[in-house]
Parts: sequence; structure tokens; C-alpha cells
Amino acid sequence: MTEIQRPGALYQQVAAAIREAILSGEFEPGAPLPSEAQLIERYKVSRPTVRNAVAALRAEGLIDVQHGKGSFVRSDDQPTVTLERRISRTADGHFAMPNGAVWDEAEEPTPYRSHTTKATGRLLELGEEEALFGCDRLLIDPATGTRAMHRTLIPFEVAEATPLAKAPNTSPTTAYEVLTQTGHTLWWSETVRARMPLPDERTALQLPDATPILHLARVTHGTDDRPLILEELRVGADRAEVTYRITADKEPAPRTRA
Repeated sequence: MTEIQRPGALYQQVAAAIREAILSGEFEPGAPLPSEAQLIERYKVSRPTVRNAVAALRAEGLIDVQHGKGSFVRSDDQPTVTLERRISRTADGHFAMPNGAVWDEAEEPTPYRSHTTKATGRLLELGEEEALFGCDRLLIDPATGTRAMHRTLIPFEVAEATPLAKAPNTSPTTAYEVLTQTGHTLWWSETVRARMPLPDERTALQLPDATPILHLARVTHGTDDRPLILEELRVGADRAEVTYRITADKEPAPRTRA
């Protein structure tokens, strides 16, 4: 029996006690949380207090509620999908990505016309409201069921006079080949951040409550380092990890004075 005898709102006291039980290993990762009736008896509090405490722990990400099954301690298992963020080029000039064969398209790609926002304009080095071709893809890993959202954004001025203007749903690797054929020597930069999902992202990715996403933004650069394409990949942080191959840049030779 554990009685609550601490200052603060009662549900916060119960949440703190359950949190301690989770962190101490009494309630193990992946195991079901005791039922509401058991928690009421354990802490000698009302049903609304227990429900508010569980809701607070859900918001913290310590508890995952599975409808029809109950509440479970969030598992600390390793991510199920490893995303290798590198690009290779074959002997015949084609581009390939190591995860390219992993993902299936859960639905048909959706091409559309859009404009830069403050965020996308910054990455593409454009002002706001610049015209873009966009294409959204919902991807799924058939082996694990992991879902990902992929978006491609190409400025009109980049796509014009290339096949990309008539086929904005072209795959990224094919787009790289098209740009190379127009004379660009390509290189890529990428940023990764974690954030909480928007409601549509949470639904599309089928995320548990209080689960952040990994948001990857990859920019394809061309001649004179000009940004040509922006790709955004969003995936649940509980399902995926990201790995990179890092090579050492060659330092420029020091200048000598005449």
C-alpha cells in the first residue's frame, strides 16, 4: 500500500508515485500498467484522480494507451527501422539510396503547386510566396509497418526547361539524374530535428500518444552551391533511427605569399 502524503495537486502526486515506480523498474517497459481499480486501491484516491495522473504520464511519453487493451509502460526497445542517409551513384550514372528498396508507397503520390513559406524559403534561399512544384508521398515499410511522410519541393525556376516541370512526382533519384544531365554537379546538406507531430501527421503516421517525430530536411545543391530541391521526411521517433556516413573534407592548401 502506498499512501500519497506530498504537497501539490493530488493527481500530480499520484503521477509522481507512478513515475517513480516506472523509473525504478517496478513497472517494466512494455508491461501493462495496473488497472484503474488497482491504482485506486494502491494510492487510496478517486477514479478521476487516477485518470488525470495517467493522462499526465501519457503527455510525458511514459505511458502508451492502447484502446481496448489498457495502459502500458512505454517500451525502451531499439527503433525498428534504421535510415541510412547516404546517396550512391552507380557506374552508369544512376543515383541510389540504401533505403530506396525498403519503402512501399501506401498510396499514390500527390503532386501539386505551392509556394515557399518562411521555413522552406530559408532552406531554398528564396523569399516567401515563390512558386514551387510539390509532391507528397506516404511510405510504409512492409517488414515492420513503419510509416513515413516524404515531401519534395522544387522551385519553378529550377524545374522549368526540364522534364521535372511536367512530372513533379518524379522520384528524387531520377530528379537528381535530370539535374545532372542539365550540367549540375550535385551535393547535399541535411538537418534533423525532433518535434511533436501536427494532428494530420499523427494520424497519417499512426503514432501513439505523446510520440515525437523526426523531421529530416535534405537540400540538393547544384552549381555555385545553389539550392535546387528540398526534401522533407517525417517519421515517428519511436520507430526509426538515423545513421550517416561521415568522411573527412579535404582542407584547402594554405595560400603562399609571392
